[in-house]
Amino acid sequence: MKVNTNMGTQTSPSERGAFTPLTVSLAWQLAAPHTWPASIMPVLISCGFAVATVGRLSAAAVLVLLVICILMQASVNTFNDYFDYVKGTDSADDNVEVTDAVLVYNAVNPRSVLALAIGLLAAAFALGIVVILWAGFIPLAIAAVGAVTVVAYSGGKTPLSYLPVGEAVSGLVMGALIPLACYYVLTGCLDFLVLLWSVPMVIGIGLIMMTNNTCDIEKDLEAGRRTLPVLLGRERVRALYHGLMVVWVAAIVLIVWLWFANGLIVMPFMVLAAYPLLAALWKNPLVGPSRVGAMGQIASVNVCLGAFYAAALML
Repeated sequence: MKVNTNMGTQTSPSERGAFTPLTVSLAWQLAAPHTWPASIMPVLISCGFAVATVGRLSAAAVLVLLVICILMQASVNTFNDYFDYVKGTDSADDNVEVTDAVLVYNAVNPRSVLALAIGLLAAAFALGIVVILWAGFIPLAIAAVGAVTVVAYSGGKTPLSYLPVGEAVSGLVMGALIPLACYYVLTGCLDFLVLLWSVPMVIGIGLIMMTNNTCDIEKDLEAGRRTLPVLLGRERVRALYHGLMVVWVAAIVLIVWLWFANGLIVMPFMVLAAYPLLAALWKNPLVGPSRVGAMGQIASVNVCLGAFYAAALML
């Protein structure tokens, strides 16, 4: 077995018998908790939808939904690390933190990482059995779509991460389907208006993916990936990025105004709180060396706007 890196072909740890055990600490790094806002915020905002429309919440249901979504997010992150490593697209020269590239910086057996990813996904579905007992099979059907997407995103001969659909797929699955499923579990109602109310989350989560892909244009070109930023080029994708940032904020204000008018009082505070975060992200060049900072900035904006949106809904 050989492992390809930017430094050439080297002997793999398996040939030297030098694999590092997959410790709890390394598993935690693979799960990438700093990305969990992308799964926590849709659940939080779904709670806002439920409070706004039916006026009640089950704390137990909310807790189970949170754990399921976090497990699925952790599974996505672990699958992604595994497939990027075995395909040779990750290296120490890609401007990633040590905790964001566990297989690159630690001689962990890739099979152990794959087993962890599958185990996390299986745990999410095991908890899903509890949800089925509460709410029937509709949430399971929606979750199955999400699970297939998890595997298709990183695995297969042509992963979705290699195509110019990563932003749309991640945004729609995590930003729209998750809230739809969570809202059904919390209320017993399958209301497709939730998909419209979820547009801000679709944009926010899509921008997390666009941030990563824009910073990685050069790396992805070498790996043969045809992501949206690769196709558009950095200047045009940054113009699109900035436009989506404006639409993101405007969509929250418009939705609250049209359907949840009592929450309008929150909107000025949201804009004031988010402005410095948005301004810093706007100025970020979205290049390789600024990748770590950019990912932290887009995560912070998602948390800020999501929290204020949920607060507005709950009023």
